[in-house]
Amino acid sequence: MSDTTTTPGRTPVDFWFDPLCPWAWMTSRWVLEVEKVRDIEVRWHVMSLAVLNEDKLDELPESYREMLATKAWQPVRVVTAAWQKHGADVLGPLYTALGTRIHNNEEGPTLEAVAGALADVGLPAELIEYAEQEDFEFDAELRASHKEGIEKVGQDVGTPVIAVPGPDGEQIAFFGPVVTPAPKGEEAARLWDGTLAVASVPGFYELKRTRTKGPDFSNL
Repeated sequence: MSDTTTTPGRTPVDFWFDPLCPWAWMTSRWVLEVEKVRDIEVRWHVMSLAVLNEDKLDELPESYREMLATKAWQPVRVVTAAWQKHGADVLGPLYTALGTRIHNNEEGPTLEAVAGALADVGLPAELIEYAEQEDFEFDAELRASHKEGIEKVGQDVGTPVIAVPGPDGEQIAFFGPVVTPAPKGEEAARLWDGTLAVASVPGFYELKRTRTKGPDFSNL
């Protein structure tokens, strides 16, 4: 587990994200709503869609391969460098700043958006230099954090991954929930309670519902 702590009496919720992923962003906003109405505390960790897919690029659509090659590495490298140089406590605020710019403000995962997010949270501007560092200084730490999260749920899913303590002390981990728009208040709490309920059943594997319309990103 990464270098994180939790307030005594609160349940730790470990959340793995790639700042590029809009689904992880929506789920992260939901879990922060849950934090307001349930006695939990979110601990943030990095994972990487680029790492997840690097061994199966030939199976992916060309547009997705191009996105991974040109956009996926830069934000997650900067986030990892910030974590390694300034501690795990910067991950939550930096992720919020990045997600707001990349997704809500539709700036996309540009170097300008990443630099702006660093400034938003008062982190050193020179961290942007890690974005295009091909021989990435903290590659091992990024891959270790990614591996820790993805191995809890399997290689056939993506981001986000959430893990919580189970009744026997072992973690219960799950991918998702994939949700948009992010529920708030008691609706957020109900989804949290239900997610924990199904995830706690040892034989539970997957649940999908019918949809009558596409994803709603209007409140990104």
